[in-house]
Amino acid sequence: MLVRAARCRQAARVAERVRVREINDDEGRRLLRIVRRGTGSVVTWRRAQMVLLSAQGMPVRKIAEVTFTSADRVRDVLHNFNAEGFEALYPKYMGGRPRTFTLPERREIKKIAKSKPVEHGLPFSTWRLAKLTDFLVAEGVVDDISHEGLRVLLRKEGVSFQRIKTWKTSRDPDYATKKARVEHLYAIADGEVMPEKGESEVVFCLDEFGLLNLQPHPGRQWAERGGRQRTPAGNRGPADGRPTPACTGSDTCSPPTTWAKTSSTATSSRGSTGPSS
Repeated sequence: MLVRAARCRQAARVAERVRVREINDDEGRRLLRIVRRGTGSVVTWRRAQMVLLSAQGMPVRKIAEVTFTSADRVRDVLHNFNAEGFEALYPKYMGGRPRTFTLPERREIKKIAKSKPVEHGLPFSTWRLAKLTDFLVAEGVVDDISHEGLRVLLRKEGVSFQRIKTWKTSRDPDYATKKARVEHLYAIADGEVMPEKGESEVVFCLDEFGLLNLQPHPGRQWAERGGRQRTPAGNRGPADGRPTPACTGSDTCSPPTTWAKTSSTATSSRGSTGPSS
């Protein structure tokens, strides 16, 4: 027992003699600037304080009491400074917690957030965080995600909840064909194309339901930041400002304005629309 106690005291005395190496004037002034400035990392400030106190001759146990840490921690800081110099004062942080969601998952979340709920058979027009979260979990895109976590993820992906405009669309399956036909007749009336064989050179434009006032209505939706919203077709209509033909309730496409081209073989009229007499 006596031998063991003596060895413990001897080991304690050896450990107590740990101190920082000799530092020059430049290193001393640099340590003073770090300690007196008090800005930056708290870890760096505390480590510099330990080294400076050791350079002033303060023992390890006293430094531990002053800096409110353990003696072993003080010894580690002194050993690291003796080996690496001032690089040991700055914490070497790792990359942190790995991302919870993989890149394919993040892309799928962004894709669904930018889509419309009606495209997924849901009876509402706008994604809210709660509804979007429930849908992502129900579809198996993610196992679990909080509302704030989803908001942060979308913000990092460049998606925000913006005020946008909506456009009227048609459910007529033949809408594209009818629209192309109407635009072809416009081109004939304007003389941009020649009528094909069997087509009349005279074009009458009629609106069965009167003037259609297709005004976009503002709404809110998740969308990319920094870009202008365009029509679903990706264009703004003809260059002359002519409205795109709209589909009426009877599933027939008719333009909101009417006119006909004048020529030597046909009469033309441009004005208000209405049924022909």
